[in-house]
Order: sequence, then C-alpha cells, then structure tokens
Amino acid sequence: MDDRPRILVVDDEKVIRDMLADLLDMEGFHVRTADDGTSALDELSNAHYDLVLSDLKMPRMGGIALLDQIGKIAPQAITVIMTGFGTVETAIDAMKRGAYDYVLKPFKLEEVIHVVRRGIDKKRMVAENMRLKEAVSLYKVSEAIAASLSLDQVLETVADSCVNEVHGDFVSAWLSSGEGGLFERLRLVSPQFRAPVDSRDAGHAGDEPLDEQGDAVLGRIDPRKVVEQLTPDAIIIDQGARGMRFYAEMPKLPLASFMAVPLRVQSRLIGFIALASFTVSKRFDEGQRKLLSIIGSRAAAAIENARLYEDLQATFQQTIEGLAKAIDKMDRYTSGHSDRVATYAVFLARRLGLDEVQVEVVRQSALMHDIGKIGCVLNLNKPGKLTNDEYEVFKQHPVFGRDILDPIKFLHPLIPGVYLHHERWDGRGYPLKLKGADIPLLARIISVADTYDAMTSDRSYRRALPHEVSMAEIERCAGSQFDPDLAATFTEQIEAYRDEMRDKGKKVPE
Repeated sequence: MDDRPRILVVDDEKVIRDMLADLLDMEGFHVRTADDGTSALDELSNAHYDLVLSDLKMPRMGGIALLDQIGKIAPQAITVIMTGFGTVETAIDAMKRGAYDYVLKPFKLEEVIHVVRRGIDKKRMVAENMRLKEAVSLYKVSEAIAASLSLDQVLETVADSCVNEVHGDFVSAWLSSGEGGLFERLRLVSPQFRAPVDSRDAGHAGDEPLDEQGDAVLGRIDPRKVVEQLTPDAIIIDQGARGMRFYAEMPKLPLASFMAVPLRVQSRLIGFIALASFTVSKRFDEGQRKLLSIIGSRAAAAIENARLYEDLQATFQQTIEGLAKAIDKMDRYTSGHSDRVATYAVFLARRLGLDEVQVEVVRQSALMHDIGKIGCVLNLNKPGKLTNDEYEVFKQHPVFGRDILDPIKFLHPLIPGVYLHHERWDGRGYPLKLKGADIPLLARIISVADTYDAMTSDRSYRRALPHEVSMAEIERCAGSQFDPDLAATFTEQIEAYRDEMRDKGKKVPE
C-alpha cells in the first residue's frame, strides 16, 4: 500500500502540470494531475487526496468554483491556489473561503515545495488533534464496553464505536464457537453508507431486520440485500489447508480499505472484529488501526466477562429450576404448583409495570417460595385439617426457606418473597406479623399468586375450587389478607390473561 501523501495538481497548462508532477514526485509525494476543475472533481470522487494544488483561472471550472466543490466532496483535502500578480486579491478571497494558502506565478520551485510541505504538515497536525479527540471519546466508549455484562450490549457498543469512531462502512464481529470454529455474532452497516444496488434488489428493513438465520441485526439497510453486493456471506472464512483468510472471492463492490483485529484473552483467540470501507475516498490509516486495536482489546475482556456472566446466569437458573422441582416432587398434589405460582406472579408483576429485571426476580422467588417445606418433616398433604402442632410446624416453612437460601449469596434477592409471602395486609400473617406496605412488594405479589393457585388446584383434603369462586375469595380478602391494589389488579385483568393463555393452547382453571 502506497502511504505517501497524495497530491492532485490542477492546471490547464500541460507544461506546468508535468513540471509540478515531476518535482513533487521527486520530493516523495504521490501525484496525479487534472486539466481543469471538472476533471479534478472526477479524480476527487474516485480517490483520496491530501492536498489539491490548483490554478485560479481555468476553462470550464476555475479554482474558486473547484474550491467550493472540494468542501463538499473532499472536505479533508487541503487546497493551495496558484495565481498571477493581477489576481492576488482573488487568491486572498479564496483563502477566506477555505483555501490553505496561495503561490504566485511565476513561482519558484522551492517556494512551491515549502508551501506544499507546510500544508501537509498542518493536515497531519489537524489529523493528530482529531485522533486525540477521538481517543478521549474512545476512552469513554471503552469504559462503556467494560461496564456491561450483557454480551449483546457489549457487541452493539463495539459495532457502534467502529462505525462512529473508526468510520467504517461495514463491521462484522466473529466469535469462537468453543469447538474450534468461528461464527459471525453481529454485523452492522453504517447508516451513512448506501451500496449502489439495483433498485429492484434494494430494500429497507423494518423495525427488526433479520439476517439469513432469522436473528435480529442492527442497521437501517436490510443486510440480506447489502450482503449480496459485498460477497455471498459478507466475510468468508476459509479454514482449509491454506489456513484462514478473508474474502474467498473479490467483493462485488470495490473494497477501498479493510482491516481486522483479533480478540484475545491472554494468549487465547476468542474472535476478531473486521472493518471494511467501500467508499473510495475513505481509506483506513494507522491511527484508525490503533483505535480499532484499543476497541478490540477492551472488547475481548468485556466479551469474556459477559460470557462468564451468562454461564453463571445459566447455572443460577438451573439451580432454581432444580430446587423448584425438588419441592414439587414432595407430593403429587403439589406437582407443578411452583411453576404455576411463578406464572401468575409474573403476570401480576407485569401488570403492575415492573421492569423485566424486577419481573425476573419475581419469577425466581415465586419458584422458590415453598423451598422451606423441605424442612417440614411431616405429611403436609394428609386428608383433613392439620392439628395445631402440625400447623405450627407448617408455619415454619418460610423461616426454613430463608435459612436454606441465606448461605447462597446469589439467591439473596429472592429471600423477601420466600420468607414473607405468608404475611397479611392486616398484620395477622406470619412469621413477622408485618402490616401493609411494610411487607415487601415481592412478597405481596407472591401471596396473591400462591393463594389463587392453591384454591384452583386439587388438594388431598378437597377438590379444586372454580375460578369464579377463587376470584370472589380474593376480592373478599382484599384489604385484610391481600394488598387491595394488587388484589384489584389481579381480579380485573386475570380474564384477559386467561384468554391469552387459551389462545396459546394453555390450560387454565375453570
């Protein structure tokens, strides 16, 4: 790759163009020429240039008109105007309109070299200042990456950073499958990038565009349409005898620039991030590579942490599910009780407007609410009523539940629901005889759900009560046993919920 500064010389006199081209080439610049402003615009549209050295007066399009257009199509390029003594005022006006400097004709060659080098140095300083600003911004981005424990959120932040900070047209994040392979976990097309596709194939995605596997992806352009223009699968990984490589075939769109950085945790490769530019005037430089490396290094650690957290969450869920099943195995009459209570509790929590994090705590606590019955060494489902002594033992199951969960720190958020779901709004419950709003909301929700399922399920000492009877009992006990607002929400909205369940083919109490 030619990393020399690129200069476009624009003059209608061939002798001057050739002389300047030879001179600047010998000084270490990459030089192209154009014979007027119109030709120069064609060049600027097809390639990146650092500096434009343009005559002021030319046919078709002169230097002033060209300067205005450069500001639109190549704003990163510096412009130096060449002019005669008679048009110095016009050259000064050009500087007011954005030109960097001017040289007078007839010019001395060393003067031209001096102005050009000064312009290129200024461009580098501006670029470096921009890089420093981007680095500060990127530091904030990297902190955001490191702060999240959600793999999806980490990858979305990484992709947004690659588009907005590194200015890629297309970003693709690949992760290790854990079985020796790699798979594309996320792809993002810059909203500013518009692939020149045939109008018959072009299409904008809806609110949730999908990729080939049906997974939601980001971006305003339907990746299925864009990918057809890039390669059959955007980035092709070939892991055959020739080793890994990008692009098994050339993209259908001209690839202006491409770079990728590995995602490593210590010495272990967990994936990579690839960035592509399909905009001819936008080629990645060393500064952008460094920015991408910073993103990659922070992303690797964050991705590893997110995966470990997902594994922990999976273990957490499995632990809860296992304990819930252990409760339900105690007696055939309690089979499925914990799951049903969790279902009703989640329904009520959502109707109360709790967010999904709170709803999940409700669900997990409801699954665990009777875990303390494991400590009750008596037949709680015998025919007939419990004796006073048996009832006193039964009343200890919330305390036993608290004691079972207390040594397990990650289950601590569930304890209020497990320990206090038999408290009553009027203060006559157990084990603490809490009253009203002193009872945690989590416990009040589970209390309603637990009672409803207990009434609408068969027990050894009675058959299930009809749904209408159970509803009447909850209404009757609102303000005494139950939080009146929660009881009202439950009774008012349960019918709509039951209809939803029937539509899904689920069985509901009759």
